[in-house]
Amino acid sequence: MTKRALITGITGQDGSYLAEHLLAEGYEVWGLNRGQANPRKSRVSRLVSELSFVDGDLMDQGSLVSAVDTVQPDEVYNLGAISFVPMSWQQAELVTEVNGMGVLRVLEAIRMVSGLNGSRTTSGGQIRFYQASSSEMFGKAAETPQRESTLFHPRSPYGAAKAYGHFITRNYRESFGMYAVSGMLFNHESPRRGSEFVTRKISLAVARIKLGLQEKLHLGNIDAVRDWGFAGDYVRAMHLMLQPDEPDDYVIGSGTMHSVRDAVRIAFDHVGLDWQDYVVIDPALVRPAEVEVLCADSGHARARLGWKPTVDFPGLMSMMVDSDLNQVSREHEYGDLLLASNW
Repeated sequence: MTKRALITGITGQDGSYLAEHLLAEGYEVWGLNRGQANPRKSRVSRLVSELSFVDGDLMDQGSLVSAVDTVQPDEVYNLGAISFVPMSWQQAELVTEVNGMGVLRVLEAIRMVSGLNGSRTTSGGQIRFYQASSSEMFGKAAETPQRESTLFHPRSPYGAAKAYGHFITRNYRESFGMYAVSGMLFNHESPRRGSEFVTRKISLAVARIKLGLQEKLHLGNIDAVRDWGFAGDYVRAMHLMLQPDEPDDYVIGSGTMHSVRDAVRIAFDHVGLDWQDYVVIDPALVRPAEVEVLCADSGHARARLGWKPTVDFPGLMSMMVDSDLNQVSREHEYGDLLLASNW
């Protein structure tokens, strides 16, 4: 029998890669569509003919109950979130509502549709739930590398909201016997990453500078260290987490650390330029409370799920620069053609 999956945040970076992966695995894939959003103008535009959509909003409990009841999914992947960390200081309440309370609302929708009434049940035959937790929950980490048992110390409203989503997922698993897992995913990037995120900001700027369309790249703290991987690898881990007989939480990451400075150097080297000629350090871009060092110990996922990454960090940055060189070149060429036709 064909499995059916419902993805919130399907038009985002992770949602688009996950939709592709699940379709390749033979799933019937549904996306939660909020308001007047048009999937045909999103990252899943080329997949629209293979996908189904249902209306719903993480801020609206009733719509989520209706969506889950309509789709009757085997698996629900909650990837819907406000994912740009710096925004969480400007709109802390909104980020908390979406990234924290939104998780509770999805869990409640699953509980109500499944008829779970507060007594523990076996997980067989239930709707299985994946929550997109985050390495930002570790924040000012108590140890390095971070593993499933590492204490949380979030350093942003985003990290705090994600920590609530993580704990309420565990609570529903322990209270109702729900098959609910959290993936504590470390930073994962791709050519589909939004341009506000530092890796994509770098790759896009490098492409524009190489093509003579931009002069400088402004950055904040280039000594901040992260564990970066490829989003396409990480969505495979999401799917694998929902396949074992018993649910559990997993840390997902590459286990290697690189600084923003490393990302800049690799990206500029890829196009034969010296980064120091183009990068400007802007104190206004530094976070109020920086997370200095994050590095994953994904041994549990590697041992139990057989997961491992396939793209290393230099390969990732090179992939992103190449993609942006192609995109910017096409956009610039198209702009010139428009000017010529208007002339």
